[in-house]
Amino acid sequence: MKGWQQYWRQFSLFALLALVLTGCGKDELSALKPSGPVAAMQFDLMKLSSAIMIGVFIVVMAIFTYVLIRYRKRPGQQGIPKQVEGNHALEILWTVIPFLLLIIMAIPTVTTGFALHKEYPKEEAVQVKVTAHQFWWEFEYPDLGVATAQDLVLPVGKKVQFVLSASDVKHAFWIPALGGKIDTNPGQENKMWLQADKAGIYYGKCAELCGASHALMDFKVEVKEQADFDTWVANMKGVQAKEPVTATSPLAAEGQQIFDKSCLGCHAVAGKGGKMGPNLTNFADRERIAGIKAHTPENIAEWLKDPQKIKPGNKMPNLNLDDNQVKALVEYMETLSVSEKK
Repeated sequence: MKGWQQYWRQFSLFALLALVLTGCGKDELSALKPSGPVAAMQFDLMKLSSAIMIGVFIVVMAIFTYVLIRYRKRPGQQGIPKQVEGNHALEILWTVIPFLLLIIMAIPTVTTGFALHKEYPKEEAVQVKVTAHQFWWEFEYPDLGVATAQDLVLPVGKKVQFVLSASDVKHAFWIPALGGKIDTNPGQENKMWLQADKAGIYYGKCAELCGASHALMDFKVEVKEQADFDTWVANMKGVQAKEPVTATSPLAAEGQQIFDKSCLGCHAVAGKGGKMGPNLTNFADRERIAGIKAHTPENIAEWLKDPQKIKPGNKMPNLNLDDNQVKALVEYMETLSVSEKK
């Protein structure tokens, strides 16, 4: 087998593999399956621009193929074919057509841009303040008196007005199924609105290279029916208005002592504590640890023993806890719930 044939077979195999892999992924993490009006408008623009580009490519290739065949050199042909430079009709045609295509693309792009740039007051939209950190997300609902982290909870079918910034370096807020990304910059506020038309679980990501664990800076979006959302807000407010609940079991009580001494300065629980790290008021209700790992006692323990191993570059120090201290902390943290089911 010749060398070029071997390389061609390998290229064909990888091209086929790439085509198959394009069908992999999660529906709730895809911009190609919009679940809200913002994502739908942006998807319509993608379809329009793609249709125009594909149409232009097909027409150009058809003309190119026709010219190759129609004006190919034939046996016995003398001289060169008739030249058509200076054909005013063709020059006008291939100038006007691109201009018209740009107009077709520009009008919906500009109108969509104005629609997405609109700001909604608290009477028309839920207000959420988003602060990006290395490498986690902080969510505050100023009009509802609620603060949380990593899990963004939204009501279905209602506009949500986001005010976004960053505490350290530039990040980018992106929920693919609900709408396009926007930068979060230190010392500057950007604004956008989104809406989810279907209740369920979606996922968001950081879309700006922000450090060693940029690829691990994920968050969950839980869209609830309005009644369930109101219940969640009431539960969060009820817990945050009280003193942290005293652990009942001896092991959890030991974990609470360790937490109050070593963790409460950075992590808030029930309205008490610092804001350097994620709010842990409803930690036990979350499905993920550090935004990326399944919520299991083993993964919590792994995180507590060595945070840098899971998310290199994050700002949580290694507290050098022994196995008994880790076990006690895990027991206590699993009591931090606002869910009525727990």
